[in-house]
Amino acid sequence: MTRTDTSADATPLPHQSDPGGGTEPAGEVPRRRLRIFLADDHAVLRAGLRLLINSQPDMAVVGEAADGQETIERVSDLASAGDVDVVVLDIGMPRLNGLEALRRIKADFPDLAVLILTMHASEPYLFQVIQAGGAGYVLKQTADEHLLGAIRDAARGMPFLYPTMEARLLTDYVHRARRAGERAATAYLSLTEREREVLSLVAQGYTNQEIADRLVVSVKTVETHRAHIMTKLGLKTRAELVHYALREGYLTSEAAME
Repeated sequence: MTRTDTSADATPLPHQSDPGGGTEPAGEVPRRRLRIFLADDHAVLRAGLRLLINSQPDMAVVGEAADGQETIERVSDLASAGDVDVVVLDIGMPRLNGLEALRRIKADFPDLAVLILTMHASEPYLFQVIQAGGAGYVLKQTADEHLLGAIRDAARGMPFLYPTMEARLLTDYVHRARRAGERAATAYLSLTEREREVLSLVAQGYTNQEIADRLVVSVKTVETHRAHIMTKLGLKTRAELVHYALREGYLTSEAAME
């Protein structure tokens, strides 16, 4: 297996020139690419993900592994040198499964962002991933649609939640809030008619694209509505939604087994 050259992170983004080129504002430090480590035992899938990630101007694959033990060793080398930002880790690998590899990586490098790749669209998987310190999980069958955004979220310290999981947590939060008293009821009533409509569709499990199609608006507009909904309910970020889930006991071993 060819190991990717870790010097990729030193390459300026394509819209920027090297010093003296004239396109970079004076005194501004060029942004570097996010450095991604890929771990999956399927070489063809790994090659496809590498191509997808390296096609982005703000990302570069800096290392790869085909099993869990090799992942820990190579990630440890890169992380110790400060040469990796996000690990994308298959949950089902030989020698050591992805969940256990995640736990060991986070034990040694708690600030390193790790995303799990899986074939299983199951809430218990997300529960276990978050409990182990992961930034979320991405379904292999939708990696071309969600992986890049999930990597960017993880690099910013934000959890990646699929619409169905976010819908479950957000809907439960609203139900509990409406039962909690006048203050919570006031927060709910502050939602506009369109925001309540979006919230209803979120609760039914519709994706942003599906909501946009039904309401004849852009996906960006739907994302804006969802952001406003969470802010008005006192949840400014998806990270706070995850913290709510932890506080309410969703992310316990018992819940993960339901």
